[in-house]
Amino acid sequence: MNTHRAANKLGRPRLLIVGCGDVGMRVLGLLGERWRVLALTSSPARLREIRAAGACPLMGNLDQPATLARLAGIADCVLHLAPPASSGAQDRRTANLLAALARKSPPKRVVYASTTGVYGDCDGARFDEARPTAPATDRARRRVDAEQRMRRFGAEFGSAVTILRIPGIYASNRVGGHPRERLARGSPVLRREDDVFTNHIHADDLARACVLALSRGLSQRVIHVCDDSEMLMGDYFDLAADLCGLPRPARIDRAQAQRLMSPMQLSFMSESRRLINTRLKTELGLRLRYARLADGLLA
Repeated sequence: MNTHRAANKLGRPRLLIVGCGDVGMRVLGLLGERWRVLALTSSPARLREIRAAGACPLMGNLDQPATLARLAGIADCVLHLAPPASSGAQDRRTANLLAALARKSPPKRVVYASTTGVYGDCDGARFDEARPTAPATDRARRRVDAEQRMRRFGAEFGSAVTILRIPGIYASNRVGGHPRERLARGSPVLRREDDVFTNHIHADDLARACVLALSRGLSQRVIHVCDDSEMLMGDYFDLAADLCGLPRPARIDRAQAQRLMSPMQLSFMSESRRLINTRLKTELGLRLRYARLADGLLA
């Protein structure tokens, strides 16, 4: 019996997770028996892990369209968590995925994990999802391109597309997702007069938001998935240092940062914004488990 018929026999909606990394695995842990879950991976080494988590792994590579043919008509809903390509201003990986999904019985719902980087620098402004995008890097332009492709796909095929704009993801049990690693390296932060506001979400709260969006997300809707904190980046690392019992990072000015930091680090330290998360709470109905950074960093 093929996967499609088996899923129908079980009478459960079929969910395809694309990009089943840390957040995808957390999502799997929340779904239980409500869904028949398929997970796309390009790594043979991950097949056993995905299967053990309760999903049916599918081999495929978003950079190789020919490997995606079996995705046509395979799912009722899609959760797209995979990052875009590493260069250029267009996201060909999302284009390849949508082309495969469009070949037969497109999904009824698609949830796409984007980034708040699509707004560029907002000079510390506080705003909701109505603010226009203004990407300042190719990394952010690829995300805008993916969002636009998603919207067109939804309009053409009648799929309900929900876009989650996500800031910095953290968790104590997430590889590279806790500030203690950066603190242990002794990396500096900007002095207060040069600092920027940053936004965050705990990985567990993000996973819960993804699950809620699969059932409650409105069509062609953008949602900020962030906690309630409003902190300057330096204050965030000071808080983390205090909680971890580590020295607070050194403070430097922008001229020093230009000499000491990589272009990617500088790009993050050049964008300041404060996100309003009302839709997350009222439309998705998410009650943040870690609304404050202190709670999440200690979890």
